[in-house]
Amino acid sequence: MLTKRIVPCLDCDLNVPEGRVVKGIEFKQIKYAGEPAELAKKYYIDGADEIVFLDITASHERRGTMKHVIEKVTEEVFVPICVGGGIRKVEDYVNMLNSGADKCSTNTAAIHNPDLINEASEVVGSQACVIGIDAKARFVENPKEHTDKNIVETKDGYCWFDCSIYGGREFTGIDAISWAIECQERGAGEILLTSMDRDGTKDGYDIALTKAINDAVDIPVIASGGGGNPEDIYQVFKQTDVNAALAASIFHFNEYPVHVVKDYLKGKKLNVRI
Repeated sequence: MLTKRIVPCLDCDLNVPEGRVVKGIEFKQIKYAGEPAELAKKYYIDGADEIVFLDITASHERRGTMKHVIEKVTEEVFVPICVGGGIRKVEDYVNMLNSGADKCSTNTAAIHNPDLINEASEVVGSQACVIGIDAKARFVENPKEHTDKNIVETKDGYCWFDCSIYGGREFTGIDAISWAIECQERGAGEILLTSMDRDGTKDGYDIALTKAINDAVDIPVIASGGGGNPEDIYQVFKQTDVNAALAASIFHFNEYPVHVVKDYLKGKKLNVRI
């Protein structure tokens, strides 16, 4: 059995020079959570398997991402680092990896220019090419009328999942399952999948969305959005075959430290690195 990864996520903006970590609910109601380098070091010491940094305003503001923040973080943090936000061209991948990151996550730029996935995976390797998918459920009354979408049956009815860009500010009408398959075919090595409906709610992961995407591709999927306690994380591993679970609020505000989550999962006979 492959080891399941626990991944803290730091949503950052650059309204101060050193950056700041923030957290919202359904991509809104943003509040301050801490300083990037300090939180990253804390999670590294506490046993995080990987840390994701998402510059949540870079794409919307059409600017580059937080190279100087990552350089500072990687001086004292020695687990894989994934950086997303403002990655628009192959040179951005190269620059971020040279700054100490191990992977780059792209959402908006990849949807605007899918060839970027092919180009980046050829230059930096598939393992460093992560595609972020921020998806929202769109419920339909009659699934047979939507033959151009992958319809999923959930406890709340039938729906398809709509990809968003610019940090959730704009929807594309692109079916998330079809897009995930295309990303894999183009050379992506991993998918960072966020349920916009569950983001920050602590209501548990969107199992229907997560399972649908994970079952459609062969590359690893990181589940994100809704993790409120160790049981939620256990359930997403139990009910789907995702490789990793990402969470933010429960770690940022000291509700459930990383080691507490791992001890809980270990007690449930899941294979985690202690």
